[in-house]
Amino acid sequence: MIVERIFISREPGGAQQACESIRVERGAGIVGDRHFGRSDWPGQNLTLVEAEEIACFCAETGRPDEPAITRRNLVTRGVHLNDLVGKTFTIGSATLHGIETCEPCGDLGRALADDTLSATAVVKRWVGRGGLRATVIDSGEIGVGATITVDA
Repeated sequence: MIVERIFISREPGGAQQACESIRVERGAGIVGDRHFGRSDWPGQNLTLVEAEEIACFCAETGRPDEPAITRRNLVTRGVHLNDLVGKTFTIGSATLHGIETCEPCGDLGRALADDTLSATAVVKRWVGRGGLRATVIDSGEIGVGATITVDA
């Protein structure tokens, strides 16, 4: 269970920037990300998605496998993120708490829609597969390759 890729976006709707590592702050999220310090909804600090789900979607739709397409912050491998709802876990030196599944929204649907797949169909496809929203419990560093450990 590892972090395969890390992305931030400095402004709403802005380009996703790949990072080798990030700093997360308790209750505030990722330093430098568009959501840093905001608390408009629970789990806004950080979002995660499974690399396996991205690869599956891309294969089903004939797209190149692009890890940034969901606009989530952390792309993981080898962990079923839905199982982390309500659980505390560590990644790198940070401690996080899984708040809720990160269900797809209309923005994701519109971004991934094309001539063969409507925005509504995109959203339906990602329901239950869109990842996880998490809150930072203890500040720390998270880097590509960091192990995800679920607290007992």
